[in-house]
Amino acid sequence: MAESASVPFTETKAPEAPERLHRGALGLVDIAASTMANIGPAYSFFFGFGLIVITAGIAAPLTIIAAGIAVALLGNTLAQFSRAHPSTGGFITFVGKTFGGTSAVTTALLCGAGYIIAISSVLAVSGWFLEFTLNYYFGWNVPWVIWSVLLTGGAVAMMLRGVGVSTRLAGFFFGFEMLVLLVVSVVALIKNGGHLSGAPFDPHNITNGFRGLGAGFPLAVYLFIGWENSAALAEETGNPRRNVPRAVFLSIALMLTGYILFAYATVSGFRDNGTKLGAALIPFINVAHSSLAALAVIAYLAGLTSTVGVLIAAVNSQARLIFNAGREGLLPRIIGRVSPARQVPRNAIFTFVGIASLIILIWAIGHLIGGDSGSMNGLTFFDESGTMGTLLVLVVYFLANLALPFYYRRYRPAEFNIVKHAILPVLGMIAIAIPVYYLCKPPQSAPYDWFPFAGLGVIVVSVLYALVLTRRDPGLGERVGSIVADE
Repeated sequence: MAESASVPFTETKAPEAPERLHRGALGLVDIAASTMANIGPAYSFFFGFGLIVITAGIAAPLTIIAAGIAVALLGNTLAQFSRAHPSTGGFITFVGKTFGGTSAVTTALLCGAGYIIAISSVLAVSGWFLEFTLNYYFGWNVPWVIWSVLLTGGAVAMMLRGVGVSTRLAGFFFGFEMLVLLVVSVVALIKNGGHLSGAPFDPHNITNGFRGLGAGFPLAVYLFIGWENSAALAEETGNPRRNVPRAVFLSIALMLTGYILFAYATVSGFRDNGTKLGAALIPFINVAHSSLAALAVIAYLAGLTSTVGVLIAAVNSQARLIFNAGREGLLPRIIGRVSPARQVPRNAIFTFVGIASLIILIWAIGHLIGGDSGSMNGLTFFDESGTMGTLLVLVVYFLANLALPFYYRRYRPAEFNIVKHAILPVLGMIAIAIPVYYLCKPPQSAPYDWFPFAGLGVIVVSVLYALVLTRRDPGLGERVGSIVADE
């Protein structure tokens, strides 16, 4: 079957005159760069690797490898769906087409909540890191909240100018941060050449064995969050059935290779001392300082451009998920409208960023009321909101893996492949169950101890809302996935 062929007659067609995005505005390089900018290797590695070391020890690179394999399994699921039914709705469409309207609405709410909570961590840490940098170099003490507002406002302004402009800007930021990460890593490895060893890849060096690997696994998966970015850009991509899967696998492969190099360079830069590495606020910055003072400056700049790149790329793609849900009636229809001039989902972008900002405000008020204002820094919020958001997103990943074999058996039985459409999705579900287990397993320190209950509450509310909505609108299930990206 040709890649540009229409979907089978058993699948519903688009309603008349739907709101459409700017079709064909992006190519393979654009969506791959946007996906990797969403992942934000500098942003993710700067703020996440130290936590992985605390749980897994100096063999943290092995945890990253395990997470990369798990994400690749998820990549297969996204690729298979995108080849058959490319959609801006991404996982929401794929799950909904398989299991019906109730599952679509539930997934839309889980997806929206998870991504918005996660993006709030980006809003916060972007301002915190700028405050941290300016304080280090100039002694300024401007509160991070002010910087977060300014950076977020600038990012939103770029997104409203059009998907092409904002995506290419995010891609430029990604190119810069990747170059800096590579240069610092290579210099660090050269400087520490006499101390290089295979210790970071020795399973015996994982703290507490498999339990340590499992505890660090959710944090390592978080390094890759954003890998699914390209699917949400399908409608604006030329030949999405081919380009989206290619962008998915290219992004995962490059990021895994890069993270292994950065992790090895960082551990080597600390001379395999896990205690000192785990105690460092941003270990890679320490390595840049010790390798060459001039490198530290560009490492700080890479961190700043990376956080802004993540902000642009993540909101660009994830706001499109809730835009499509609004367009199909799963969420309020006002979210599913585009601005006529530039064909961008303006209302979805404002909704996405507005709710994320409100979450930060509620978090801050909670600290003030509780008399714990001393811990109101963006890095603390990053850890907390990133974990909570990831928990909900992992549930969506699990549902997508569960849906893939049923989808192909129902809609494309002649193309069903036991490996691609059954074995790999099952392995993907197992890979997702591991971080979910360790994120929910007691005992957890506060506030992480109530995250599983909060997540369960979101799931229950989402299901109840979905049941009410589908009862009021019986035709909702037929509209799910009705707008195919290349039709």
